[in-house]
Amino acid sequence: MEMIYMALFLAALLGALFIFRIPSARGKENKDFNTFPKERLRTSYSMDEVCLHNKRDDCWIIVKNKVYDVTPYVEEHPGGDAILNHAGNDSTEGFYGPQHASRVFDMIDEFYVGDLKP
Repeated sequence: MEMIYMALFLAALLGALFIFRIPSARGKENKDFNTFPKERLRTSYSMDEVCLHNKRDDCWIIVKNKVYDVTPYVEEHPGGDAILNHAGNDSTEGFYGPQHASRVFDMIDEFYVGDLKP
């Protein structure tokens, strides 16, 4: 019986480590903005431009008038496809929902591509 409890404890610990990975280790390869196409180095995008990026393999979101390319994160999103509910649109309300831990506020900066034009 002790063996079963120990196995369950280790499984829970490994699961927690998988779910709560260190955010700074995630997406390091995305920080190299030199690999982005030149059009993605702009500082602002219109809503019409952002709306074009509304698919699993091309997913941009808007949070508080800032534009983020979260395409590399779509498959890792703990909430599954919920991130796609507002792909190409404003995700501010969902982003600040109770389901998100505070670490997402640090993670999102890795995906910033520009501001939303007024």
